Amino acid sequence: MTDSTPGITVALVRDLLREQHPDLAGLALREVAGGWDNQQWRLGDGLAVRMPRTERAPGLQYKERRWLPVLAPRLPLPVPSPVRIGEPSARFPRPWTVMTWVPGEPLDRCPIGRGDDSADRLADFLKALHVEAPADAPTASDRGAHPKDCTDGFDHFFDAVAPGDIADGLRAVWDDAVAAPGWEGPPLWVHGDLHPANVVVSDGALSGVLDFGDMFAGDPAWDLAAAWVLLPRGAAPRFFDAYGRADEGTVRRARGLAALKGLFLLRTGRDGDRGLPGGKPTWGPAGRAALDRVLSS
Repeated sequence: MTDSTPGITVALVRDLLREQHPDLAGLALREVAGGWDNQQWRLGDGLAVRMPRTERAPGLQYKERRWLPVLAPRLPLPVPSPVRIGEPSARFPRPWTVMTWVPGEPLDRCPIGRGDDSADRLADFLKALHVEAPADAPTASDRGAHPKDCTDGFDHFFDAVAPGDIADGLRAVWDDAVAAPGWEGPPLWVHGDLHPANVVVSDGALSGVLDFGDMFAGDPAWDLAAAWVLLPRGAAPRFFDAYGRADEGTVRRARGLAALKGLFLLRTGRDGDRGLPGGKPTWGPAGRAALDRVLSS
């Protein structure tokens, strides 16, 4: 991640609100830790301001503005929805968005304690999301492919951070995913970026899903990897029983993609420990836990 829009401050956000949405400008405003493509500010108790910080972020926000109002009403967990549009201006050259705030603590900072409940909630959420997408739904640019077409990415992260004690097991899981049959159904709505910083937990259970900027129409295995990336050890069988739609090939692809995502989290955590741009220290432990769960199933 390269931050190409430095200098997003509370004063700037407040001024933008005064100019474009003055009825919201008096609400309390505070920066929220985290964020990758967008810097987020909590606005009052029920809103959030998402400020693009990378070149690709405006496109992700446009996608959320277009499709979240379509998807959100049928999803059983809270998700952010756009409520106001911020236009580019002399003060800030990119579009920005005021969204609803989804309460809870990010999973990379607050673990799930109620595994069975969370497995059921995640399964219900993905069953509702994974329906056939319309012809004009967005397609994926950097994700969504069969694992066999992602081997370069897997090898990159594997070589960089794969723990020696589990490296052989991870390679075997990946090779099995590469050999699995591909998705033969219609393109389904897929969140595309389910990892511990994009879901929130309340009272020990999964309670909301964030950041739909990478949503696309395609293979649901990319979301089903969450059985290992998000849920506690031992919860994957209950999740797949509750989901009820994943054939053997889809589960094999999902497990391999969970290994890929776990390595990505581990690498991002290492970068955070080293103080590198885009690094997230809390993602390292989440990545290692995900990899251990992949190999325990």
